[in-house]
Amino acid sequence: MTLKLLMEVSPQELLESLAELQNHVLGYVKSTSLKCAVDLGIPATIHKRGGTATLADIAADAKVHPAKVADLRRMMALLSASGIFTTTAAGTGDDDGAADDTAAVQYGLTTTGRFLVGWRNLSPVAPFFVNPLIVSSFFDLPDWLRSEPAPAGAGSLFEQAHGCSRQEMVGKDAGFGSVLRDAMTADSELFLEVIIVDKGRIFRGVSSLVDVGAGNGAGTRVVAKAFPRIKCTVLDLPQSVGQAAAAGDGNLSFVAGDMFESIPPADAVLLKNVLHDWGHDDCVKILQRCKEAIPARGAGGKVIIIDMVRGSLLGDKKIGEMEAMQDMFAMCTNGVERDESEWKRIFSGAGFSDDYKIMPVLGPLSVMEIYP
Repeated sequence: MTLKLLMEVSPQELLESLAELQNHVLGYVKSTSLKCAVDLGIPATIHKRGGTATLADIAADAKVHPAKVADLRRMMALLSASGIFTTTAAGTGDDDGAADDTAAVQYGLTTTGRFLVGWRNLSPVAPFFVNPLIVSSFFDLPDWLRSEPAPAGAGSLFEQAHGCSRQEMVGKDAGFGSVLRDAMTADSELFLEVIIVDKGRIFRGVSSLVDVGAGNGAGTRVVAKAFPRIKCTVLDLPQSVGQAAAAGDGNLSFVAGDMFESIPPADAVLLKNVLHDWGHDDCVKILQRCKEAIPARGAGGKVIIIDMVRGSLLGDKKIGEMEAMQDMFAMCTNGVERDESEWKRIFSGAGFSDDYKIMPVLGPLSVMEIYP
């Protein structure tokens, strides 16, 4: 096949195709290097030093062994080439990542890298997505695809690999549970801040809100602080609410319960990154319980869904690839990322009106409002 390709395509296309293949098969090197950088606190080091740091600064702050500084440089070169860090020759302002002296190059943060630092940041997401329990699940993908389907809601790829669901693993492995909670907290806090700034009008006229499946309520606290007039309630399973229930105060409270059985009454129900964990029929059931909890549309009743809407940026290759990867990740636990037509069927199946609203926030991440 390689000899045939030599005859059919140009040398440049052949080179680019081979590079693309190498990027695929070695993609894990990028993600594990990023996790390493986060674990070593490298983005935070650059941030706290005013936005730039030399290799010597980074090595000192990360406590890298002197004999491994050359290896650290190689990792920084990869993460610079892949868009996390910038490199500038010290004192010149010219891009130059080739110098060997540990003080000759200043490392900075790209826009992507800046998501990993600051008051609200996504650095905890890397240790979760690159956790061995998550990554190793995908090694079972060939066997899982060939196996007989399990009943709806059971037999996920994660379960086949580890003998238990991801939620059950949280109870068995405290370290994994901590990594998962930290990632969910970081994601909820950051994106709800963004949504409040960009789409805060969705909370106008709402006097009570139930945040379903919100765990420790990290994101709900952001809403409660921004809108002190709204009475906010977190609903989740007892093991998910945990000790957070005792921390409720002011306009925030916690209720242990099951969203498939009942949801406390409120003007609005919020579902952030909940429905993508469930299949079509389960999503319909959840939304039916939501519909029972809210008043009629004329009285302000609505459900606010924060989730991905695939295909919102057709033609953007990077966004399309990200959507497909998120969908594969969701598949690991029997979840699914949906396009508008799939969301519409769920809304209709649960008895909601057809004049829903979809408001893009960051690419495919959207806020959806549906009405009874």
